[in-house]
Amino acid sequence: MGKLYLVATPIGNLEDLSPRAQRILQEVPLIAAEDTRRTRQLLLAKGISHKRLISYHAHNLREREQTLLNALAQGDVALVSDAGTPALNDPGYELVCAAIRAGHEIVPLPGPAAPILALIASGLPTDAFLYLGYLPRKQTERRARLDAIRLLPFTLIFLEAPHRLIEMLQDVLEVLGDRRMALARELTKVHEEIWRGTVSAALRRLEQAPPRGEFTLVVEGHPAEASSRWSEAELDRALAEGRARGESPSALARRLASVSGWKRREIYERLQRRET
Repeated sequence: MGKLYLVATPIGNLEDLSPRAQRILQEVPLIAAEDTRRTRQLLLAKGISHKRLISYHAHNLREREQTLLNALAQGDVALVSDAGTPALNDPGYELVCAAIRAGHEIVPLPGPAAPILALIASGLPTDAFLYLGYLPRKQTERRARLDAIRLLPFTLIFLEAPHRLIEMLQDVLEVLGDRRMALARELTKVHEEIWRGTVSAALRRLEQAPPRGEFTLVVEGHPAEASSRWSEAELDRALAEGRARGESPSALARRLASVSGWKRREIYERLQRRET
């Protein structure tokens, strides 16, 4: 019975391919790759002799499954994704499940994973976190998903494409409030960038410099202090301070709703009464 090796490959810097990963890729008789062209380039760059490659991606999962199970019956197989850790927002989960059912040993090899790299560099709590990958493309579904996790205290990790990043952050601001966050892009690459600030500040920054590249977002969990409702005096003081700084009523209500325990509508109506 062969083993299924889950081999993490570089997401940018080729030096991140571990010696163990390089040895396994050299030794296995078959490599299942999300993109055979990119994997062949990696093997060539690392001096790994020509291997038998077979494609395994989102569009041929089912038809490849039995082929790979047959191969595992004869020997070991390595699974690699386009870049990073297979089965983590990349193809692999279905094959892992099928291989387990068939009695094969699963051997994960540690290596690059953008969500973990962004988390540990974000400056946000790392003791408890929730990885959510890509949010739904439709706004109604996206906001529903965000609302479902709004009160969770865990640090949140997302992935997002550049052309959807701004509208996704707008929904984060609307549903979760103006939390601390980190934006990471081009991790391990020449133009690696990790920006830290708030959701509203990130939106202002992206309006000036349109996003490029794939992004990993790390967002603060529901603040512990928001578990108890502020008193009216505390809320009024925060409203006065926010307006003195020039915050608009809608932005101020949204921000305070994320930390005060008051609903955004309640805060907005209270502010309107104060200013009439």
